[in-house]
Amino acid sequence: MVNTENIIIKTALQTLEIEANTVWALKKSIDAAFEACLQDIYASQGRLVVTGIGKSALIAQKMVATFNSTGTPALFMHAADAIHGDLGMIRPEDFVLCLSKSGETPEIKVLVPLIKTLGSRLIGMVSNRDSYLGKQADYVIHTPVPQEADPNNLAPTASTTAQAAMGDAMATALLAMRGFSSEDFARFHPGGSLGKQLYLRASDLYAHNEKPAVGPEENLRSIILEMTSKCLGATAVVDDHDHLLGIITDGDLRRMLEKNTDLSHITANQLMTRNPKTIDHQEMAVRGLNILQEYSITQLIVLKDNRYVGMIHLHNMIKEGLV
Repeated sequence: MVNTENIIIKTALQTLEIEANTVWALKKSIDAAFEACLQDIYASQGRLVVTGIGKSALIAQKMVATFNSTGTPALFMHAADAIHGDLGMIRPEDFVLCLSKSGETPEIKVLVPLIKTLGSRLIGMVSNRDSYLGKQADYVIHTPVPQEADPNNLAPTASTTAQAAMGDAMATALLAMRGFSSEDFARFHPGGSLGKQLYLRASDLYAHNEKPAVGPEENLRSIILEMTSKCLGATAVVDDHDHLLGIITDGDLRRMLEKNTDLSHITANQLMTRNPKTIDHQEMAVRGLNILQEYSITQLIVLKDNRYVGMIHLHNMIKEGLV
């Protein structure tokens, strides 16, 4: 009987080793030709149209997503669909990045002269510089692949890994050239958790919550009613001008009840925790999350001009996908 456990471990490790070595060898392809290609893309007023066939087409789609999200306008064009109308998306000022391990696939051979007829500049990402695509391209991004990672040396594995890695190298280099900032990244990712970490502020969160507050002399009944009606599990204790004096949480109530003390004369001033954790309304929401996590608390007081304006709960962070 075949020892499948040994086959699993051996094959998986071999795959990772082959693909890691393939990516590491790409260092030699980051040369003057690579630099010249990216300089021209950067200086262009056109877009980067990325195309391929088969597995390379899937990598091309990933590249387009990365280019767009990092400031380089890009489009995906399937090589097979290009000759059935999709060539209409290409403009003369565009660059066309064509992915092909062999550089000899029939669809690529049909597509290349059509791209040149349109006047667009062609970038070939190929393993074989001497292939049809390698010779016809205006720029060559060399992605040599000595062997695929599968045991039969057939399935696109190391080759697609090399393409994806080189695409990332291009995208990040262009990002650096453009001076693409975290604020730019947030503009392109407004709905994602990464983007929200870069633009969401405390003021965006507390405004959706109630504003529980009691005075320092309020009795226990008033405190409990305020906490339960505002559904945040806590209430701020403030003076007549909304200056913060403290906070009362459900934990404070529980600890007070455990002491079996006389509850008839308990006031907020006696029950509250002084100097609670706060955040300014203009600070980033992710800063508030860090405070909640650091001190293992679930509520955070929000201040504006040193006055109490609201409260953030951990549930707000979860709802926004920051956790």
